[in-house]
Formats: sequence, C-alpha cells, structure tokens
Amino acid sequence: MSAANESTESAWPAILTWRAHDDSRMESARVQLSGNRIKAYGRIVAAAAATNPSFSASYDLVTDESGATKRLSLSVTLAERDRQLSIARDEENMWLITDHQGQTRASYEGALDVDVVFSPFFNALPIRRTGLYRRTDSVNLPVVYVSLPDLTVKQASISYSSLGPDSGDGIKLHSPVAQTTITVDDDGFILDYPGLAKRI
Repeated sequence: MSAANESTESAWPAILTWRAHDDSRMESARVQLSGNRIKAYGRIVAAAAATNPSFSASYDLVTDESGATKRLSLSVTLAERDRQLSIARDEENMWLITDHQGQTRASYEGALDVDVVFSPFFNALPIRRTGLYRRTDSVNLPVVYVSLPDLTVKQASISYSSLGPDSGDGIKLHSPVAQTTITVDDDGFILDYPGLAKRI
C-alpha cells in the first residue's frame, strides 16, 4: 500500500495536496467526511502557462448526505482583478448561479456534481457519490462545468468506467478536456490524473 493510500485511511479531516505534472500548478484541500457528505475548503495556485494566465483560486464546497453538490463558492484572483462565483442546488435539483453579471437558474440536465477545470479534487465527487471506486461499472454523468480562471459555467458530460478496485486498472475518464485513466485511493480521492496532477 502506498503512503498516499495510508494518508487518507487515517482520521478525518485530512489535507490532500496535488502538484501538476509540469509543476505549473498546485492544489491543496482540507476535506471533512461524514458518511457520504463532504465539506472541503481548497486553493489552486497556477503559474502562467500557454492555456492560462497566473491565478489563484479558492473554493468552499458542501455536499448533501448522498455526496451530491449542495453549494460551491469560488473566488479567483488575477493580476488585474478578483472575481467570485456562487453555485447552489435547490430541492428541485435546479442550480442557481450567481456571478458578477447577476443570477441564472438552470437544470444543467439534472447534474448532481460540479467539476472545476484544473482540479483533481472535484473528480472525486461523482466517483464517491456513485460508489464507482468500490465496484465495476460505467457511468455517463452531466456536470456543472466551471472553467478557471474566467469562472464561466456550462453543462458538460463526463464518463467514468471502472473494472473494480481489485483490477489495478484505475478508472477510465472521458471529459471535455481529457481521455485518460486515473487512479484513486481507498476513499475514492484522486491519487494520479495523468496530464493534470499527482497527489504528493
């Protein structure tokens, strides 16, 4: 068993940290678990790259008891400005998006999860909610997809496919930005997302 696996089997809350494979970004999140419920506060720090300017982003996430996202607050700092985004899901599974332009409300095709570009943490949300890290299955899920650093929000679909935790094959992922095989720890949190980041 790897040291990374052991770190999340210890008592919660825990701090999980990832570093981009090209060393251009880091993400660190304080994660609290209560059953399937997750509370997380994290930060992403990115150097300037071909795809993005330098930025810092912080997030505050709360899920419900099933692991579905209930609310997410995001704040992004760029050299020239700060910007905030608030996302909340109501009892009718409608999403209220609040940003510098005002408020919008939409279903996002019934999405229960939010995915944030550049963040390995957010991939754990659907993997844990569906129990995919514990069983053999394939799922194709709508998500509320947030781009950084511009904080644009759109609907996207991400598919995950697992041969089970004993296969050693990881979980295959198809998203708007990647087709790869990720590995997770015993709690469903990302250990390695090739091309994005690895937990340290």
